[in-house]
Amino acid sequence: MKIIRITRSAIPNLFTSMNMFCGLLSIINAGEKQFVFASYLIFIAAIFDALDGMVARLTKSSSALGVQLDSLSDVVSFGVAPSYLMYKIYFCQPQFGPMGIILSSLLMIAGGFRLARFNVQLVGFDKEYFKGIPIPLQAITIASFVLVYYTGSGFQTPYESMIIPLVIILSLLMVSTIKYDALPKINLKNIKEKPFYFVYFALSVIIMIATQGKAIFLLFIFIIAFGILRYAYNFFKK
Repeated sequence: MKIIRITRSAIPNLFTSMNMFCGLLSIINAGEKQFVFASYLIFIAAIFDALDGMVARLTKSSSALGVQLDSLSDVVSFGVAPSYLMYKIYFCQPQFGPMGIILSSLLMIAGGFRLARFNVQLVGFDKEYFKGIPIPLQAITIASFVLVYYTGSGFQTPYESMIIPLVIILSLLMVSTIKYDALPKINLKNIKEKPFYFVYFALSVIIMIATQGKAIFLLFIFIIAFGILRYAYNFFKK
């Protein structure tokens, strides 16, 4: 009888699978018009997505298979799930017609392209920065927009008018070459070298508590805008 050996890579791959599973649950709940819960599931998927990388580094089990599985999971949780969420919550209205399908699909298509480009260009498993906004950042920005501005029967005025520009801009940013820093590892060296990130995280927690979570969308928008402004500054400086 052959004994099946469980390797160390199975541990981070389990977290990656949970990421994909949460993406499926989000799609199911969006289809049932449970939009708030579907948005929370995208956040939970993002937590699993962060944990699989941490666990892979701790167990020293990073692998090419893990990279591919992670990207496939991200397409489901951060590409298809937010696209379907925005279609069901807004773009399925009769006035949009086929254009509603096209607009909502941009997040999925741009996200898939971004992940394919990332896999092709990947050298090593540790990343200092990303080209274009990471697809999880796009997805949790969309999810936070729903959590903050969706009332149960529609979006608050005037935030509904932001939906189409938000979807288009996030899609373009994913396929752009604007650099976004990867989250630094939490250790004393990084705290000394990159204090801004840890100060911003601490302030974000304080602001989130003070606003009862209502500032979460603006906090993500700040991160996205910071990358754009830094790119513009460096461009004109050159």
